Amino acid sequence: MAVKNRGRREFLLKSVTLEVSENRSVHFDCNSWVYPIIKTNADRLFFANTSYLPSQTPAALQSLRQEELANLRGNGRGERKEWERIYDYDRYNDLGDPEKGHHHERPILGGTRSYPYPRRCRTGRPLSTQDRATETRKKVINLDFYVPPDDRFSPVKLSEFISNSIRAIVHFVIPEVKSVFEGSIRNFESFGQMRKDLYSSHRRSILEGVVMEKLKALLPEAFIKEVVRVVKENPLKFPIPEVIATDENAWMSDEEFGREMLAGLNPAVIRCLERFPPVGRGGKVSSIKASHIERNLEGLSADRAVESRRIFILDHHDYIMQYLRRINEQGVCIYASRTLLFLRHDQTLKPLAIELSLPGDGKGGEINRVFLPASQGSERALWQLAKTHVAVNDSGHHQLISHWLHTHAAVEPFIIATRRQLSAMHPIYKLLDPHFKDTMHINSLARSVLLNAGGILEMTMFPGKFALEMSSAIYRNWRFREQALPLDLLKRGIAVEDPGEPSGVRLRFEDYPYAVDGLDVWVAIETWVTNYCAYFYPNDRSVASDDEIQSWWHEVRTVGHGDRRDDEDGCWLPLDSVANLSQTLTTLIWIASALHAAVNFGQFAYAGYPPNRPTRCRKFIPLEGTPEFAEFLRDPDKYYLEMVPDRFTTTLGLALIEVLSGHTAEEVYLGQRASSEWTDDANVLHMFQQFGDDLRKVEKRIEERNGNRGLKNRSGPAQVPYTLLYPDTSNLGADKGVTGRGIPNSVSI
Repeated sequence: MAVKNRGRREFLLKSVTLEVSENRSVHFDCNSWVYPIIKTNADRLFFANTSYLPSQTPAALQSLRQEELANLRGNGRGERKEWERIYDYDRYNDLGDPEKGHHHERPILGGTRSYPYPRRCRTGRPLSTQDRATETRKKVINLDFYVPPDDRFSPVKLSEFISNSIRAIVHFVIPEVKSVFEGSIRNFESFGQMRKDLYSSHRRSILEGVVMEKLKALLPEAFIKEVVRVVKENPLKFPIPEVIATDENAWMSDEEFGREMLAGLNPAVIRCLERFPPVGRGGKVSSIKASHIERNLEGLSADRAVESRRIFILDHHDYIMQYLRRINEQGVCIYASRTLLFLRHDQTLKPLAIELSLPGDGKGGEINRVFLPASQGSERALWQLAKTHVAVNDSGHHQLISHWLHTHAAVEPFIIATRRQLSAMHPIYKLLDPHFKDTMHINSLARSVLLNAGGILEMTMFPGKFALEMSSAIYRNWRFREQALPLDLLKRGIAVEDPGEPSGVRLRFEDYPYAVDGLDVWVAIETWVTNYCAYFYPNDRSVASDDEIQSWWHEVRTVGHGDRRDDEDGCWLPLDSVANLSQTLTTLIWIASALHAAVNFGQFAYAGYPPNRPTRCRKFIPLEGTPEFAEFLRDPDKYYLEMVPDRFTTTLGLALIEVLSGHTAEEVYLGQRASSEWTDDANVLHMFQQFGDDLRKVEKRIEERNGNRGLKNRSGPAQVPYTLLYPDTSNLGADKGVTGRGIPNSVSI
């Protein structure tokens, strides 16, 4: 179907149904913007909701199929215009702003051995006059970076996103911001004051003087007017985070500290320790000794506990140590950390020791301190400081690696390749399309205001200007195959192979909420994808001979994720069989849906109380005998609050995660489709209905686990039930905002 827009403005074409005869109709599930012909100089082509492999395409449609793909690829030249539907690749050369001076220069990520990275969608914006490799940026927060029209937020979602952002800005513009802008950094004076100031419904904000001038320099005029209106009309408060809602001190317990490694924001990092003591980069041996930990191993020796697979490690040492000297030169006080934990008989994790390390004399040496659990006196307070420094490391890894790199950035090349190489008629296009909704737009917004030089992430997270560069170093070892949940659990020593299990693996211990719920969701996705692929591909030869799917896979590996092409066997499966295609697509859908949900939608529940997940530190742990240690002994709480971020950084970070943690009214969850007529194949619709039924069974099992008091990690001391992988298939948008549950189809926020 060809559509011509002779009007002056674009319109959103949702669907078209043509009544061909009394008993037959043809449905077009469009969901696409149609721009005026005077801008596009071409009709818009739409294909009916019937799926065809390339070899099965009716003769009358073959040339149109190829023509549409050619149009979507473009020619790689020029700046993209709003109405252009062109998908092409570019490096991350839009993070720096050299025109503001050398402090805003950032390395270009992608395309070199020094800075490997996934690719983003090309915009073709003009290059900086100061650096002919870096794209120019607007001087105010910009929502208008090019995103192909059909991958933008809908008007309804954009309006809701702006509204949520304005509310967050208003929460951020508290009275103390004025003094911060004028050069004064203020701390919270007590934990009680922090809770009162951040979550009290009685605080109000005023916009005046330098605060207003700063906001005018940052925000579009329309934003400013709305901010002023909201400030005048609304009392301001953040909602109370779940982690302190029941017990405001539970977050400080060792039990909750360990539990959040299994059911918190960053639950896919902890791994089983394979040898003791731990050994890091360059063969450097940890300073943690058997004598440090054996008193807490329930009678086991350190070696025996390792052999029994009961010692686990949260390791933030090697990758941080590479950057640590430069990070701390920015004025922060960060360690590289290793945390050892013991799996008790009740399947909870008991912290054993924390090693905090700093660079040594510049010749590769390190300065290490080992902290042990304590329950009273100054030792208890020092142990709390050590746990806080670990939480800072983990917060940075969570936001930069687990969240941004492993979901947002990793998925974008797949979207570009899908649009360029798979026709809208292709069954795999129809399978993947809902899992790409809004991802490119949110990534564009992230590059505009979060990840850019001087942006919110650099202002709040401990790596500062080295944040994205550090994520590039970690991407060097990223492997797509290992993002599959069963392989990830095997790699981390959390599971063993077991062909008798639906997922093919068996957990070493069952009370690991992320893993056990995740495997249930994984199996549901895998079953749906496997049945779908088998329906369209009768044998392996039909996969190998599918030119579009092979071009898609080649482009993902050699262009979109081209910096990982040297690790072909470790990173990618060959797409030569139905089984490998099913595994590849299951992994991609898992990343875009469940993995992102697990690391995103619990942010406010856990990090909404800053002491639980601080993002940087301003002081090191004092050494005994120093004036700082005496200061610490006089008032440990005061020292703690001077160590964690100040009010400005804290409130800015809270405003960000409040926006990121919420579902919008347009959210489409796993097992749902925006349209019931996305395909005309009754067999496929039946398989999809079965997928929804399987997810509802997962929901029931999660509810049963959360009600089982014997599973102590399901809620923990803070009484936060684990629901981040609860699919929420019945939620049709009425339950929105910060819910802490629901798996959207895509990386949509």
